[in-house]
Amino acid sequence: MQKSIKAAALQFNIALGDIDKNLAYVTDKLRQLAADGVELAVLPEMWSCGFDYRQLNQLALQTPGLVERIVALSGELGMVIIGSLPEPHGDKVYNTSYVADRGRLAGSYRKMHLFGLMNEDRHLDRGDAVCLLDTSAGKIGVMICYDIRFPELARRLAVDGADIIVISGEWPKPREEHWRTLIRARAIENQLFVVATNTCGMIGKLDFFGSSLIVNPKGELLAEGGYENCEPTAILDPAEITSWRASINCFQDRRPECY
Repeated sequence: MQKSIKAAALQFNIALGDIDKNLAYVTDKLRQLAADGVELAVLPEMWSCGFDYRQLNQLALQTPGLVERIVALSGELGMVIIGSLPEPHGDKVYNTSYVADRGRLAGSYRKMHLFGLMNEDRHLDRGDAVCLLDTSAGKIGVMICYDIRFPELARRLAVDGADIIVISGEWPKPREEHWRTLIRARAIENQLFVVATNTCGMIGKLDFFGSSLIVNPKGELLAEGGYENCEPTAILDPAEITSWRASINCFQDRRPECY
């Protein structure tokens, strides 16, 4: 990171299968956040439609057009916008986070770890590549929801130079403490910022608790969302990474040859 930035977790109750409604809500909120000086906005997992498995393949066909609109909006607002969408892929789809950076598509990440408890492995294909991107908001590593249970991925992103890890989630009750603990752990062990956005409220039969988090390199909460729609924001100062890593130099003390 070259400078401090203002980041936001855009938490909202996703309307299952209703792309137009979700897009309208997100567009309006992104404009408000940009007016408030936000330079990095993270959206929930599958923010356009949720996990509407009955229609997911058809809904995914609208994703290329959605990506174009979000990329254009990122240019208009001077913002980095990141969130996951269903990407068409044969008779299944990928759960893919797209990174729009001030008018360009900087890259994308296909979710590696699929959550069998919610039948993701029956409907989605696994990605197989990490995503670390240089953006106008800093060097960003991308993860999605269940990925946070796999510390190897976060460590790979950190070792490769990530300043910020962003996480788009649809993490339901009753595992709120797992969400909060794992996100803080990923920040603490890698001494970087984490911006994690969950959805909230009822979606179909599932109840989502929100609690989107922005965490600093010490694992301290800079901002947290509640149960309702909200947009917690925080300033991410790169000096915090430098000073904390100088104080406790975990990266210098690693012994990867022994692991």
